[in-house]
Amino acid sequence: MARPTNPTQLPPEPATGGQQASAWAFALRALRHRNYRLFFGGQSTSLIGTWMTRIATAWLVYRLTHSAFLLGFVGFCGQAPVMLLGPFAGVWVDRLDRHRTLVVTQVLSMIQSFWLAGLALAHVITVGDIIALSLFQGAINAFDMPARQAFVVQMVEDRADLSNAIALNSSMVNGARLIGPSLAGIIIAAFGEGYCFLIDGISYIAVIASLLMMHIVVAQPRARRTRVLHELREGWQYVSSFTPIRSILLLLGLVSLVGLPYTVLMPIFAGSVLHGGAHTLGFLMGAAGVGALAGAFTLATRRSVLGLGRLVMFMAIGFGAGLIGFASSRWLALSLPLIAVAGFCMMTQMAASNTILQTIVDEEKRGRVMSFYSMSLMGTAPFGSLIAGAAAARIGAPRTLMIGGSICILGGLWFYTQLPKIRAVVRPIYRKLGIIPEVAAGMQAASVACPPEE
Repeated sequence: MARPTNPTQLPPEPATGGQQASAWAFALRALRHRNYRLFFGGQSTSLIGTWMTRIATAWLVYRLTHSAFLLGFVGFCGQAPVMLLGPFAGVWVDRLDRHRTLVVTQVLSMIQSFWLAGLALAHVITVGDIIALSLFQGAINAFDMPARQAFVVQMVEDRADLSNAIALNSSMVNGARLIGPSLAGIIIAAFGEGYCFLIDGISYIAVIASLLMMHIVVAQPRARRTRVLHELREGWQYVSSFTPIRSILLLLGLVSLVGLPYTVLMPIFAGSVLHGGAHTLGFLMGAAGVGALAGAFTLATRRSVLGLGRLVMFMAIGFGAGLIGFASSRWLALSLPLIAVAGFCMMTQMAASNTILQTIVDEEKRGRVMSFYSMSLMGTAPFGSLIAGAAAARIGAPRTLMIGGSICILGGLWFYTQLPKIRAVVRPIYRKLGIIPEVAAGMQAASVACPPEE
């Protein structure tokens, strides 16, 4: 079957016979690319270990200190380097070989996990050790996240499959988010946090092996002669002056600041609000993962990026409403579906935002734009974790989460006012790329009927 000549043209509708199989094949179409298939398999394994470490770290801090503030502070330390180093990391991602960059970041992350495991299994780990190693991992993530996002384009040769690869990335993260916390709850209860860190370190072998097995044929841009600060300023001017990118990143940053820190407060909800233990924490995080996985798969089945802007707005409002409902619940059977709704909305907003950005961004600025995306998503979250931890210590975790959810709803309503401006800028880009085929076809027919004067 011949591929579309236009790189953004969507594949044809699946045949009537065997519609279910065709639907699944369409939803997983990015896996036909060997490099992406390798990455998907290796990263899926590694991310399970990553989520186990996140849960084990939060539970360990809470067990050692019973402090809501220190829970927030450790979350801050793990993500603050993304905000501080992110802009510079984006410049270097545009300059360096993204494939080699990812190999280095994964090796360093593996070392960090083994270091945590050694201290925990020796029963000598302190909160100071956790803070230092969280800062180290945050510095690694500042380079890993934009490199990973920008590298998707190189793994997927057919640009028509790019949006599907982004959605599958989200599915991969949230499939691991479903499995990892559940395993972590069992392992923590049976053996302790150290074994979660050890399993995470071993899991990095899978993603490192998958990266080394890839055949990368697309040449990376060489180091430019302009200075880093000049390229940093160029990237900032592009992001801040381009209405769609600016609006999407502002909303994502706001939601990440006031809404995403709900994960940091989860041990409090599991232990003090719902009167459970490590198993309860695992169930709550697993439920959020189920919702997020459902959201990512829903996006994977979409055939066009059209309408994603409005979806971003609805999901921000839905995320806020889900958080308010969860914060109000004192019954686990009700808390689980409510946090699943929040997970669905948050992941759908993140993946839809990523898809729009990757579609409209200039290729030469992709690394820098994705670094600002990482900063909006993960760079603001540490400050939110710090604020949430301090607020929870004063007014309690439920009230803190209710306030955050309310702000998310207000952010979604603000984004609604920006949609006309965003459409005015984005639709000409979609026409140029052929994403609005009926308009593109009409323009082509008109040019044939009325050729320009010589």
